[in-house]
Amino acid sequence: MSSNLPNCPSCNSEYTYEDGSLLVCPECAHEWSLESSSDNSVDEKIVKDANGNVLHDGDSVSVIKDLKVKGTSLVVKIGTKVKNIRLIDGDHDIDCKIDEFGAMKLKSEFVKKI
Repeated sequence: MSSNLPNCPSCNSEYTYEDGSLLVCPECAHEWSLESSSDNSVDEKIVKDANGNVLHDGDSVSVIKDLKVKGTSLVVKIGTKVKNIRLIDGDHDIDCKIDEFGAMKLKSEFVKKI
């Protein structure tokens, strides 16, 4: 097995192998061509804040709207600063910790980059 093959774009497994002109992942059975694997860096999702600024892991943001916390009577107030965000896939783009609230997931449309 050659160690210079890229990880699986679907599950990030390192145990990929070549099968003719395709690369195959034995863990999730994903198949892709070697040409498309070089373009995967372009496929990264770009997350932007309410003002259109591109967000990155580790950025600090500020909440631009009062947000009700689902399942409680708590509200994240406008202007609340959130440090060291982490970008994730899904409906809520940002995973973070907010003082007095704990771990939260936020939508990027309700924050602005500081």
